[in-house]
Amino acid sequence: MYCNTLFLLIFGLIALIAGETVYLRETFSKGWEDRWIESTKKGSDVGEWKWTAGKLYDDQEDKGIQTGEDARFYALSSEFSDGSFSNEDNTLVIQFQVKHEQNIDCGGGYVKLWPSTLTQKDMHGDSPYNIMFGPDICGPSTKKVHVIFTYKGENLLIKKEIRCKDDVFSHVYTLIVNPDNTYEVKIDNSKVESGKLEDDWDFLKPKTIKDPEAKQPTDWDDKRKIDDPSDEKPEEWDQPANIPDPDATKPEDWDDDTDGDWEPPMIDNPEYKGEWTPKQIDNPNYQGEWVHPEVDNPDYEADEFLYKYSDFGFIGFDIWQVKSGTIFDNILVTDSPELAEEFFKETFEKLSKSEKAMKEKQDKEEADRREEEEKKRKSEEAEKDTDEGDTDSDTDTDTDSDRLTDDDTSGTDPNTDSDVERITDDDTSGTDPDTDSDVERITDDDTSGTDPDTDSDAERKRKKDEF
Repeated sequence: MYCNTLFLLIFGLIALIAGETVYLRETFSKGWEDRWIESTKKGSDVGEWKWTAGKLYDDQEDKGIQTGEDARFYALSSEFSDGSFSNEDNTLVIQFQVKHEQNIDCGGGYVKLWPSTLTQKDMHGDSPYNIMFGPDICGPSTKKVHVIFTYKGENLLIKKEIRCKDDVFSHVYTLIVNPDNTYEVKIDNSKVESGKLEDDWDFLKPKTIKDPEAKQPTDWDDKRKIDDPSDEKPEEWDQPANIPDPDATKPEDWDDDTDGDWEPPMIDNPEYKGEWTPKQIDNPNYQGEWVHPEVDNPDYEADEFLYKYSDFGFIGFDIWQVKSGTIFDNILVTDSPELAEEFFKETFEKLSKSEKAMKEKQDKEEADRREEEEKKRKSEEAEKDTDEGDTDSDTDTDTDSDRLTDDDTSGTDPNTDSDVERITDDDTSGTDPDTDSDVERITDDDTSGTDPDTDSDAERKRKKDEF
């Protein structure tokens, strides 16, 4: 902040020594409110200004003024340092810095220069002004730099399209009007447009007009092509567009007495070629487009002072913004393009680099934050899914065979053993399963207590049959 103040002192001293005039130099340092007057014409529809460096800066104490409320008018003006002045015989340079850090969608960012007849407290959109200059944005289609001159009571818009900047960084707009009736528009100290005032605005009536006495000759031939007189229409060309459907048949239940005469439906004729036109050839008598001759305009009056205004009294803002957040700073009105360039270098070049570096850092921090939030969200979702899966496994994943196995291996439940298993267990107790067959074990059980030697063959057969 100290360096900036020191520069301004040196800047003023250099201008004084060089004989250059500074009509206004405003950096919106502390106490700026004492130099600016707000209009009360719009009442409660006027928005409040903030004193801030914004979100992007080089020195946080190097502040500008920012529109602070959405959907409001902003009407603020300041008198030139030494009162009113004229730019007769001198170059006029208007330069200021503007930053749309709110990603503006619709709103003005321009300045106006008024004559000394302006009543500041009553200033509004219809207050007569001399020059209006700066960016204006409204939607994707309107992103232009206004350069409007008032001439003989009419506000004249530039006939060329100059596109403005629409990002969130600071930009410097410069208008140079020369006493030779030429102009130049710069953005960030680079020329974006230039030319003659008379050519690019409708200050004057045209030098020439169409000769009111001249008329196009009746025999003037301005046709490039004509019909080929040797081209003839083929004999078979004429065919009807529609023909009766040859595949159609009268319905069996059609009654001519009650239904009338039957007619087949019509279909497109495949032989139809449309209207015949002869082929075109170059017209040997073509004379070209007739040009209306022009004559000097008797109402044209040259004006060597198109650039000149005899009275500049105030500079300021008369804008409307849907979305607030625009910061204005570093206004300079002088007669020296060189001084304006030095002011630009001192106030903007370092600031521009710092803003871009800060924006890059902020964007990276925001991207990292979002990435961390996304990782956290996915981690929480995965943990939730795992917990739900564990709960489902406890209640739903045991099969019938799992439960039977659990029951059978815990002390053996006789209610779940099959009959064959129980019989086998009983029958094999005390026997060798490898040597006794089922028949043999049953025979042994059945013959216990008898003597096989004394049993007759018939008795043994009976027992075997019973088995």
